[in-house]
Amino acid sequence: MVVVARPPANAFVAAARKVYNPLGFAKGYNFTLWFLFGGILVGFILARLMYLDVEGVFCAGGSSRAVPGECYHYLRGLERVGIVMHLAGILPAGFLAVFQFVPAIRHRLLLFHRISGYLVILLSFVGVAGVFMIARHALGGGLDVQSTAGIASIIFVSCKLLAFYNIKKLQIEQHRAWMLRAWVIASFIITMRLIVLVMSNIIGRPGSEYFVVRPCAVVDSMFGGNRTTVARLYPDCAAYYAGAPDIYVAIRADTTTGRPDQTAAAFNAGFGASSFLALVLHTLAAELYLRLTPAEAA
Repeated sequence: MVVVARPPANAFVAAARKVYNPLGFAKGYNFTLWFLFGGILVGFILARLMYLDVEGVFCAGGSSRAVPGECYHYLRGLERVGIVMHLAGILPAGFLAVFQFVPAIRHRLLLFHRISGYLVILLSFVGVAGVFMIARHALGGGLDVQSTAGIASIIFVSCKLLAFYNIKKLQIEQHRAWMLRAWVIASFIITMRLIVLVMSNIIGRPGSEYFVVRPCAVVDSMFGGNRTTVARLYPDCAAYYAGAPDIYVAIRADTTTGRPDQTAAAFNAGFGASSFLALVLHTLAAELYLRLTPAEAA
């Protein structure tokens, strides 16, 4: 338990210390940040553990599931393996990582901390491998999304490798800093979802000038194989049903019609910008925190 020499400023601080000092935190704001952002990450992860059942849950439809059309790719071939690897790797890695930042665990349960750390790194690499396997079609599959996914993955893996190198050199503070960077940056996926919710509703207004191009095969999957509806909305897809495999149509981004194709178009049009903006914000946030809190490896 951390012993703080300075007396508490008031009764609230005294009571708060009884909560965070046993966990090894010497400063209240460190505990607050860990509890707040670690709690958000844990909540996000727990809410998505059910997605490990790709067919039964993730691709079952609904507003909190995959974007319409994504599962056309996730249920077949290499991308079927990739989405499982990504979820099975990054979700438990993120869950364990939150507790790696608890000082009491690092000091009193050193063996657990080491084993958990190795497991987090291994699972993280499995999750990143899954990202590269699904990136071609994930979140719309645009080059902007693929680029952001690639950059984020490279940064994440680099931070992990540098953290591993530092701990082998017994550079504890640098190890902590690189691990903190890794997980703050990896958490951009949460902020990205918040941004894309706003962005999709802005660009998805009636009469939107934003369009995305999708193959008729994906459009067909969005409507559950309803050829009549697809052919009525997109006459060009009649050729697809006649046997032509590579027929593409432009879909207007519109979140007000309730149509799965137009809703997906609005989200897919916004994913690239949302992911890049979120990645930049999280990278800056990690560096800002480390600059404002030097020498806090303990």
